[in-house]
Amino acid sequence: MKVTMRTLLWALVACLSLWPILIFAQSSDLAHDLEACKNGRETCDRSKLTQSESAEVAVTDHARAVSNCRNRLESCDPSKLTGPEATALAVADRQRNVSDCREGIASCDRSKLTQSEMRNSSVAEHQRNFSDCRDGRETCNSSDLTPTEAGA
Repeated sequence: MKVTMRTLLWALVACLSLWPILIFAQSSDLAHDLEACKNGRETCDRSKLTQSESAEVAVTDHARAVSNCRNRLESCDPSKLTGPEATALAVADRQRNVSDCREGIASCDRSKLTQSEMRNSSVAEHQRNFSDCRDGRETCNSSDLTPTEAGA
């Protein structure tokens, strides 16, 4: 079989015209891999990332770890937090518990309150109960009312 110059030229043109498509497909795969890594998906292949992309993914991973702990998710790993982040988280958790106790939310852990916070929580609970009784709600516990409050 004789290959003509014209056939070779057409083959070369065809290869050169398909080259950008192959490059684009590969770069698209790399972009999808970067996105998968940033979102913490199992399809992430970190070996395909550049050094700057790896650094970007590490920052995203850390931000996700902080967010998971702030939102009390099971996936929280406190060991991934820096010292100041762990301290800030502990302060936020404490403030949340104090607020939960003051508002009568079930997640309140009274054992973690100071005496002053316990008194404030008890006063707030008593005021809620008095309001419930005054409004005729089922959550009213009339035995906790003072004689003056019961008369009102």
